[in-house]
Amino acid sequence: MGKWIRILSWLIFILAGSAGVGWSYYARWSAERQFAAEALLARAEARRIQEQVVLFTEISVPPKIPFYGILLGMGIDPALAARAVAAAQPVFDLRHLRAGNRLEVGRSVLGKFRAVRYRIDTDRVLWIAPQGGDFHSVIETIPSETQAEGVSGEIHGSLFESVIDAGEKPELAMRLAEIFGWDLDFYTDPRPSDTFRVVVEKKKLADGSTADYGRILAAEYNNQGRAYRAVLFHDPSGHAAYYTPEGKSMKKAFLHSPLKFAAPISSHFSAHRFHPILKEYRPHLGIDYAAPTGTPVQTIGDGRVIFAGPKGGAGNLIEVQHTNGYTTYYMHLSRILVRNGQRVEQGQRIGLVGMTGLATGPHLDFRIERRRQFLNFEKLPLPTADPITKRDWPAFAAARDHALDLMPAPYTKQADVASNSVPAAPAPNQ
Repeated sequence: MGKWIRILSWLIFILAGSAGVGWSYYARWSAERQFAAEALLARAEARRIQEQVVLFTEISVPPKIPFYGILLGMGIDPALAARAVAAAQPVFDLRHLRAGNRLEVGRSVLGKFRAVRYRIDTDRVLWIAPQGGDFHSVIETIPSETQAEGVSGEIHGSLFESVIDAGEKPELAMRLAEIFGWDLDFYTDPRPSDTFRVVVEKKKLADGSTADYGRILAAEYNNQGRAYRAVLFHDPSGHAAYYTPEGKSMKKAFLHSPLKFAAPISSHFSAHRFHPILKEYRPHLGIDYAAPTGTPVQTIGDGRVIFAGPKGGAGNLIEVQHTNGYTTYYMHLSRILVRNGQRVEQGQRIGLVGMTGLATGPHLDFRIERRRQFLNFEKLPLPTADPITKRDWPAFAAARDHALDLMPAPYTKQADVASNSVPAAPAPNQ
């Protein structure tokens, strides 16, 4: 009996040992098989990264350099650059390349050329990429959503600086200056603690950033306690125009200044002023705006150029005749941008500030005349355009109330201002 017990014990021991060795071989085989599978996946992932992952290098398009030259400057092989240019031409005229726009060249992780991406504007991007043995190009639309948002701020320096401090782009300051340009001079009128509020359409990209501004639906500028307010509607001809909440047109026959951001006045209209060059007292029948050479000069109203050229002590001079009997004069220009007989529109750039003729420094001598009598432009009442008609009043009132409801609360501190954001609603007839 004991003998059989010993034999059985040995059999159990041998079987257990065999099972252990077998399990060890199986575990090792499984581990090797798993390692091989993981190595295969790793190699596949490495190939995918090499073939599919594109790393982009971004630059701003430099001025006066053709597309081909830009690609060469970014390290693209001349033959590949030439093929990329040829592929792009059927879908986009590369002569319209804009300096400052974003251009990106994509390469694989191993440095192989994969794509060119050029931002045409806020809505479109040009893609150029190898496809098979050739190149393919396409213009894609950038997804965006338009929202109306409230923005507010306080003036500490200029309107330009304060709009940027409020987290917005300089374009918004330019737009506000245009809206209130008939009532305010944004060089001389703004004071510290003035405030502004605006409801503006913003084109939002998928990442939440603002790609562009749309219409300004309503705006307010509070200048030393006096609030100027504007609401978007349309004029009798159907064009976009701004009106006060009471329906009066913001537009006047003349702009408030011959400079978009009018410079400080260095010499006022006077019947008895000492001339700094001629050293004698004589009438000064205009207003001198001190501004750097090259500052753009705009015509204050629609009209026709009746003289453009050099004229004695006035230097380079432009005379504009307006349909309401007025003539305006723009003197001492460094450059004239219009010609005799040309029709000009209110706000059109017609020249650049200079110091030609009898001038001690760069400035614009601006004058206005009616019926052969020069007038003091600083004290001249500026007639407005037509108000809202009775027929249009219900539609205007609805557009006004909607826009003003979106206005942010009066400005206190920037940290306390919350943007009021809603889907943009179309204004009537816009």
